[in-house]
Amino acid sequence: MPRIEIAPSVLPADFARLGEEIAALEAAGVDRIHWDVMDGQFVPNLTFGPAVIASARAHTTLPFEAHLMVLTADNMAADYVKAGCQRLTVHAEACTHLHRTLGLINSLGATAAVALNPATPVSAVAHVLDLVDMILIMTVNPGFGGQSYIATMEPKIRELKTMIDAQGLTDRVAIEVDGGIGPKTVAAAVGAGATVLVAGSALFRDPEGLAHAVTDLRTRAEAALTC
Repeated sequence: MPRIEIAPSVLPADFARLGEEIAALEAAGVDRIHWDVMDGQFVPNLTFGPAVIASARAHTTLPFEAHLMVLTADNMAADYVKAGCQRLTVHAEACTHLHRTLGLINSLGATAAVALNPATPVSAVAHVLDLVDMILIMTVNPGFGGQSYIATMEPKIRELKTMIDAQGLTDRVAIEVDGGIGPKTVAAAVGAGATVLVAGSALFRDPEGLAHAVTDLRTRAEAALTC
């Protein structure tokens, strides 16, 4: 059975206490930290530069992944790896030469992943699956936290899983989902084939705290795997 991984987005965190917030996420039992990097061009907002991520590195032993919602991933990749990110996720829509960009990331000693916006077909990654360890299906349009889950992405997740399985990469390439993931949506996303879950608002806004939110999300996801 695949292993469920929870990768919290820190967008809803208190940035004035970022190190403490990340340490609390680790204590709550998450698997990695997901950094939503926005450049104000590919998406409207500006978020985390490499210096901010580097400053947080000492506060946890968890792996970091940088979700680069940027137009110039090739220029930025080395800085985010140096900042402590073990995985870099780039958008297919933002990369002029996606194959080359993924090769660059791998050459820096990080693992590479590709994100697909809701309107982007899975065929965009059909010929680069050998260069990645994960594909991220956006279940919202990128750029803002707290958006509602787009349920019509579930057939797309299934299509991607079929493609991965057909290429014999089931044990090598994971499917991540990002956007509106919470107690009410996680079962459907996992049932479609996702095993890596990015969650932000659902974790930070749980009235019973982070530990309860993480345990509840994982329990629901693991139950969906057995259905």
